[in-house]
Amino acid sequence: MFCGSPGVKILIAFAALIALTAGSTSCGSSSKKTQASSGIAFRAFISNPVSPLATGATNATIQIMDALNDQLSNSVVSLASASASVTDAGLMVVSPKKDHTLLFSPSDTKLAVINNLQESVSTAVTLPGTTESMLVWSDNVSALVAVPSAAQPGQGAGVVDRIDLATGSVSASIFIPGARYLVAAGSGTQILVFSDNSNRVTLLTPSLIGTGAQTNSQQPCSSFQTAACAVSAPGFDHPVWAAVSASGSTVYVMNCGPECGGTVSSISVLDLSPIASGGPPVVTATIPVPAASTGLLQGTVLYIAGSLPPQSCNPNGGLCGQLSVLDLSAGAANVNCVAQPSNPIRACKVFAINDGYHNRVVMASNGQLFLGARNCTNINTSSSVRGCLAIYDSAKASVVLPPDNGDVTGIEPIPDRNVVYLCEGGKLRIYDTTSDQLQTTPAQPNIIGAAIDVKVVDF
Repeated sequence: MFCGSPGVKILIAFAALIALTAGSTSCGSSSKKTQASSGIAFRAFISNPVSPLATGATNATIQIMDALNDQLSNSVVSLASASASVTDAGLMVVSPKKDHTLLFSPSDTKLAVINNLQESVSTAVTLPGTTESMLVWSDNVSALVAVPSAAQPGQGAGVVDRIDLATGSVSASIFIPGARYLVAAGSGTQILVFSDNSNRVTLLTPSLIGTGAQTNSQQPCSSFQTAACAVSAPGFDHPVWAAVSASGSTVYVMNCGPECGGTVSSISVLDLSPIASGGPPVVTATIPVPAASTGLLQGTVLYIAGSLPPQSCNPNGGLCGQLSVLDLSAGAANVNCVAQPSNPIRACKVFAINDGYHNRVVMASNGQLFLGARNCTNINTSSSVRGCLAIYDSAKASVVLPPDNGDVTGIEPIPDRNVVYLCEGGKLRIYDTTSDQLQTTPAQPNIIGAAIDVKVVDF
């Protein structure tokens, strides 16, 4: 398992690409669009693998939330249709045009393609193993899915499959050892692939998968562009994720370091612009940080979260998680988040947060950063009660640690509202970003079963 822990990693970096494709339409105009089957104008989908039946049994469904009024509807998306069916409900990803939702079914390793307007499964494809990371490419008709356990005869395990959403079939596949996490880069023309226990990053060009430019023997990136090439740098130490600039050419690679079995945590600044002129990507700077497993770039501010290894942290109820807030306005070379005798902290603030493997981060309204983790410890101590969620107020530079228990498996800010939907420990929670507290009116929804992921599916 990646960093020794199972779980889900949603592609936060791809949200910027989705927003660009979506345009500036707000949810206030959603009532003008063609009505969905449920009749709800502005919807959030909630994946529920154990929704109860009248017989006492359970089945997997997607429940539909009225995201304008925070009301759980009686409508559901059945995961069994005449076209295809799946038996489970987990991770979801919405296409750039919000016409389809991908849902991964862990128990049968199927990927369902849901027609958002019809609120039904249009097709499904069986994957060669479990995935924690998938995205819909910028063409809106292809999906990329990382399957780290997929065995390749004579080569090992790990593939990235390209899925045709119209037919629900694998249109091409490429061997990438241990491929686990995908991040869109290069304005959507490239994908960064992060693999298990590796000190390199794979640069994937989806348009070349399945063509003559594909090779299953990864060579260092060079002037000859292939479907996949290897990016290596001296500072890479178990890279696991990346934040991408608005231009798509600058990538902030998160080196997990000790948390993932390595040596040093840092951020490697990777410049992709040489690709346009036939050159390989170049690391231009390395920023020391205390821990790094996920992050988010907002303008010139980079938010990085991770956890210190147990031996480096106070074991008696201490906060082992670390949130680093980096100010990049003067350039990455002028930032340092780890105090050293000859190199003090510069242009960085570090906050203690909950531990666990941090794999979800989103910016909500009012400058509230929501950070989710899995496998937290020290949940209930003699001095406090906290869960796997941390909320950072960027205006006040302060942290709130809400008390709910359980892994955070879904975070979705509701556009144009001071509301965030969050799945933690199988519960659906609604947070008010003006107070960083659970919303009281209307009352919190009661999901019967388990809320695993949540996605807004309308503009």
